[in-house]
Amino acid sequence: VQLQASGGGLVQAGDSLRLSCVASGRTFNINLMGWFRQAPGKEREFVAGISWSGGSTEFADSVKGRFTISGDNAKNTVYLQMDTLKPEDTAVYYCAADPRRLVLRWATAYAYWGQGTLVTVSS
Repeated sequence: VQLQASGGGLVQAGDSLRLSCVASGRTFNINLMGWFRQAPGKEREFVAGISWSGGSTEFADSVKGRFTISGDNAKNTVYLQMDTLKPEDTAVYYCAADPRRLVLRWATAYAYWGQGTLVTVSS
């Protein structure tokens, strides 16, 4: 499975961005897709996840109410809509996927990873 993330960029605080992640290859066994981020000098952290089995979603407390995750299972694509961006949202955002059905918050649980897309929010 290959994951291609896109949509990052430089924005100002309060702006919005939408990240996209397209999965290709042996995608038939993918049930879970998630977004993580890693800021300079910090560990990679969970941002949001969506399970194709039932459509359940979860969000990190830091983005709850500002970010939305959605997807198109038929297109093997997941989106992260980021609104009211803050400077502390600045990070490289990574798309991840796994065959498991529950939304998981720890990075080691995900079998497949994309290359990351940089989001920079200026104050």
